[in-house]
Amino acid sequence: MSLAEAKAAARAAAFARRAEAHAADPGTGAGLLSSVLAGHRGVPLSGYMPMRTEISPLAAMEEAAAHGPVCVPVIEGRGLPLKFRAWDSDTVMIPGTFGAQVPEAGDWITPQILIVPLVAFSRTGGRLGYGGGFYDRTLEGLRARGPALAIGFAYAAQEDPDLPLEATDQRLDMIVTETEVIEVP
Repeated sequence: MSLAEAKAAARAAAFARRAEAHAADPGTGAGLLSSVLAGHRGVPLSGYMPMRTEISPLAAMEEAAAHGPVCVPVIEGRGLPLKFRAWDSDTVMIPGTFGAQVPEAGDWITPQILIVPLVAFSRTGGRLGYGGGFYDRTLEGLRARGPALAIGFAYAAQEDPDLPLEATDQRLDMIVTETEVIEVP
């Protein structure tokens, strides 16, 4: 099986596990994420607007916005890194590329902490995304310029210890689920 085929199979299995976890989610998953972010108040933070069955970071983002700048990713085109536009709970949102909601207007921000959505993760910081490479390019660029903390946010059911990864796949620094905080060695 090729690496592309292995990634496709891992994504399919992870999407099924995520959908099941999402159906059972009481909506309290952001509590642990908020406790992690409390130690970084005021540091520019990127969250994300949840799509489909992604775990929602919105409660943690709203809390963080009371203490410092929060932004969300904007896809400007295939093959490009993400840009980040200022966000708070009153921001007017419009449909963006690939269906994610993005701010209609606002300041561009360079985050130092990123809450990263994912399809699957491993305890060693591996992350399987949707396959576009947006977060890999973005994290590589941000880390080349200074510190950037990548926090994967997912349901515990999305864990996969045998993720097929490539050299270009950027590692997560930490994973937060609805049940635990996983420090990556």
